[in-house]
Amino acid sequence: MTALRYYIDLIEVLTLKEIKVRYKNNIFGYFWSILHPLSLALVFYFAFKFIMKFQIENFAYFLICGLFPWQWFSNSVLAGSTSLLANATLIKKVNFPKFFIPLATVLNDAFHFLASLPVILFFGFLFNKFHFLVLFSFLPLQLLAQFIITYGLVLFLAPINLFFRDLERLIQIGLTILFYLTPIIYDVSFIPPNLKVFFYLNPLFGLIENWRLIFIEGSFNWFYFELSLLEGILIFFFGFKVFKKLSPRFAEVL
Repeated sequence: MTALRYYIDLIEVLTLKEIKVRYKNNIFGYFWSILHPLSLALVFYFAFKFIMKFQIENFAYFLICGLFPWQWFSNSVLAGSTSLLANATLIKKVNFPKFFIPLATVLNDAFHFLASLPVILFFGFLFNKFHFLVLFSFLPLQLLAQFIITYGLVLFLAPINLFFRDLERLIQIGLTILFYLTPIIYDVSFIPPNLKVFFYLNPLFGLIENWRLIFIEGSFNWFYFELSLLEGILIFFFGFKVFKKLSPRFAEVL
């Protein structure tokens, strides 16, 4: 129990450190975490609603429901992939489970996502899409699935980035590609039926769709959840295996 308490306290300290670093010398603090997805929603709304004439009901809210979960994922992957480098001094001087460092990064962005829920609910109220009971019934499942997917990918990328520093730029390109392969700015109905099976290979496909179903329709798709959870578990175990194999060399590389 003493060891468990120590590890919980350590994770808490590392996570709080990440939060403080993000808001250091930052006047507006929390508002920046919601301004980015809202500004993207505004740009996409103008481009696709008024120029390309997308016929999607409540398109502004449709975008918001996809962009906020995406922000958690993309921010965690970008920051998590460099988290070991950013904490080089701590890794070399203190003996502790190194996978706590990327864990703190993912938890930091999870905290910001939870803090943004009132904003999503506010827009849901404006668009008459307020499904409070459904949201909080399935919120733990969605958080679990997204956490496993995100943390698993970060566990894989963080150690690889120590040995191949150019990976950071490839990650940015990969996230851009993944963004457009995930139904965030377009509806699933736009995907040709013969190509949908390939979209199922994207673990964010079912995840984002379920977030949108919860926020907009007040429903939950168990197939999407099981698909994203299964793919997330596979990513997590592969990422953890890579992390564990490379961790003995962290100090010498740093």
